[in-house]
Amino acid sequence: MKIGVVADDFTGASDIALTLAEAGMKTLLLAGIQDQASPDCDAAVISLKSRTAPVAEAVEQSWKACGWLTAQGAEQIIFKVCSTFDSTDKGNIGPVLEALAERLGETSVIVCPAFPENGRSVYQGHLFVADRLLSESGMQNHPLTPMTDPDLRRVLARQTGWPVAQVPFRTVSSGPAAVAAALEAQKAMFIVDAIQDDDLYTIGTAAKGRKLLCGGSGIALGLPANFGFRPGPSTWTGVPGRGVVLSGSCSLATRAQISSYKQSAPSLELTADDIMNGTHTAESAADWVMAQAHDAPLVYSSAEPETVKAAQDRYGQSVVAERIEGLFHDLAAQLVRRGVTRIVSAGGETSGAVVKGIEARTLGVGVRLAAGVPALRVDDRALAIALKSGNFGDEDFFATAMARLAGDQ
Repeated sequence: MKIGVVADDFTGASDIALTLAEAGMKTLLLAGIQDQASPDCDAAVISLKSRTAPVAEAVEQSWKACGWLTAQGAEQIIFKVCSTFDSTDKGNIGPVLEALAERLGETSVIVCPAFPENGRSVYQGHLFVADRLLSESGMQNHPLTPMTDPDLRRVLARQTGWPVAQVPFRTVSSGPAAVAAALEAQKAMFIVDAIQDDDLYTIGTAAKGRKLLCGGSGIALGLPANFGFRPGPSTWTGVPGRGVVLSGSCSLATRAQISSYKQSAPSLELTADDIMNGTHTAESAADWVMAQAHDAPLVYSSAEPETVKAAQDRYGQSVVAERIEGLFHDLAAQLVRRGVTRIVSAGGETSGAVVKGIEARTLGVGVRLAAGVPALRVDDRALAIALKSGNFGDEDFFATAMARLAGDQ
């Protein structure tokens, strides 16, 4: 193993696994910290559910994941975070980076969540989503980690005792040697500008030999070449059978995808009130799915920010989140037992619940379904899944993903 990734949620893990696989590395996505040695691979991505966990818990999980990866021979560790840098003023990005840097003996850390293909760029230390600052992109309404400050230097400085510095675009545009020199100037976490893929390849080349990096999936674009890997063809063949789309994301992109998919597929909305009062259960939702003639119906709890906020005020933020995740966990388990072989999941928390519900351990990375979203085969079973971050994919994503999971081109 050459590269090990500690990912703070399941969709982010599949996102960066696709980046590494497309760059020619045999890549495995692992559901949580393993209790045995890794199968043979060039890169391994451990998916945690640490983004919104208490800080101490996130640090402990990430520390253990890093230890397991280095024990398998990983020479470089990436801490994969969301390309919208989802976090709170307490963490978890800064505290986890501090712990990993201490473990690995690294004194300067590249931090770059840029993902130009999906509209994420970093310029003058500020994060943009398409042509909007992060704080104006819809992420300011995130129910768990609202992002109201686009200046990543300030965001990270509130989470860590380390100095937070910047490598500006003019340095990045000067090439890898200039970036490498900037990183040697002081002990710090460095927010590195990147506005196009070429910048990420420059950063990747500059990171050769470094033990720790942090970013979105784009941070991995230029790393495999440092180890001699080159892109190769996909061998994905697909899995036929019944499917289902499960969505708990409340992002603008996912809500548009739901609206589009509902035009051609039956849908069941699970409101927070319905879940909290028991109107809908995992069993009743599974019964509904299996009763549909359509081979891939939609079950969703996605809602407008105002609706989500009202439910949180009524029942409590953590209570609502736990009940919704629990329902999707149990629903995914029931559907797989009843013969569903294809699942598309939208939203990081939802995807984590789904992966645990189907008791996945090792996921093989297949063909690209959209930027940042691969097809995944579960434990060599006849079961294929896709884990979509809320903001990823175009409006037709659910339909095209279902077709490609089945092997249709």
